[in-house]
Amino acid sequence: MTSSPRLATYFHVHLVSDSTGETLNAMARAVCARFDDVLPIEHIFALVRSTRQLERVLAEIAGAPGVVLHTIVDKDLRAQLEAGCREIDMTCIAALDPLVTVLGRYLGASLSKRVGAQHTLDAGYFERMDALNFAMAHDDGQANTDLEAADVVLVGVSRTSKTPTSIYLAHRGVRAANIPLVPGTEPPARLFELNNPLIVGLTVSPDRLLQIRRNRLLSLREERESAYVEEEAVREEIVRARRLFERHRWPVIDVTRRSVEETAAAVINLLSARQGHVAEIIA
Repeated sequence: MTSSPRLATYFHVHLVSDSTGETLNAMARAVCARFDDVLPIEHIFALVRSTRQLERVLAEIAGAPGVVLHTIVDKDLRAQLEAGCREIDMTCIAALDPLVTVLGRYLGASLSKRVGAQHTLDAGYFERMDALNFAMAHDDGQANTDLEAADVVLVGVSRTSKTPTSIYLAHRGVRAANIPLVPGTEPPARLFELNNPLIVGLTVSPDRLLQIRRNRLLSLREERESAYVEEEAVREEIVRARRLFERHRWPVIDVTRRSVEETAAAVINLLSARQGHVAEIIA
């Protein structure tokens, strides 16, 4: 007798931040992903910086009982939020406190009271914006004349996550360009003359690539058959790409079972290894 599949558990999670809420949102999703069959219903309250705003937040929280996670810096607002949660018997967690406490003890440093300190418009911020502009200008083989200015150039057949990986790398301050390998068309000659950028080949299993491409055509309501989704042609594309990577001794990342974040992390590891900071790590 086969057991019936377990139903997913839904619960409300209220994310209260005095900044953009990005850190809190990422933390909540990472934690919830550790539990099977658990699906959070997210309520995001960003830029909460006044008593009046917090009163409205508490009213909404009371209407959907669950768990409250916050990163409020201001002591008075924190106290108001925690007191409000106690009144309605709601679990309230200061998400960063354990890490901040331990790190503070280790460093012997006082805490900053500045809201959204991680989003300061410093040199790092402008470097990330510059990297983002670079990635957008050099997406899908555009603007090949100044590829030497890139930190990394991603090369691969269509639908191997080149663009989203480039954008994610840009948010980490990495100037990334990407070049597609198109059947019947030679890659730009400039690619083989580069000295500064790290060139990385992205590959994927044929079955996974076929699935991605077919879903792409369905989303575009394109029903015509073509070599783009023909099994033998797709396998040949991947083989040709692999041969190109091997011929030029470019490092290769298989994105079949990787998220964009994991692919970007592997690229960053390769960059670090190249710069001599850490040993090369790639699966």
